[in-house]
Amino acid sequence: MLVNRCTRTIEWGDCDPAGIVFYPRYFAYFDDCTGRLFAKAGFPKFEMHQQFDMIGFPMVDTRSKFYIPSRYGEEVMIESTITEFRRSSFDVHHRLLKGDDLAVEGFETRVWVGDDPDNPGGIKSKPIPDAVIRAFQQ
Repeated sequence: MLVNRCTRTIEWGDCDPAGIVFYPRYFAYFDDCTGRLFAKAGFPKFEMHQQFDMIGFPMVDTRSKFYIPSRYGEEVMIESTITEFRRSSFDVHHRLLKGDDLAVEGFETRVWVGDDPDNPGGIKSKPIPDAVIRAFQQ
């Protein structure tokens, strides 16, 4: 499967008073990296919305494992990949590395959604287009 790598420097606003990353910030990092992963596959979010008549891929399950704290000013690398596609949902695995050391792992399950024709203003899962799945398998 396709892997995207994203380098980021830990900013002061990401940290708690002890100077380490406040754990919800990791989820924001991972959300950004999921979007970057789709862009690397050839599907930037804005274009994907138009091309596939979809709204997005909201998260329905998430969790993380924290091994090593990250601190203000450090540079980290986040590796993101989709580990499984299903009919309308998919799993993403993120690995945040400090040098060669695994600092945080993140796991997401997301659902591909569009407008719900039976509920104006609502959303409904849709099958993930084959073109998207193929792009990740190359």
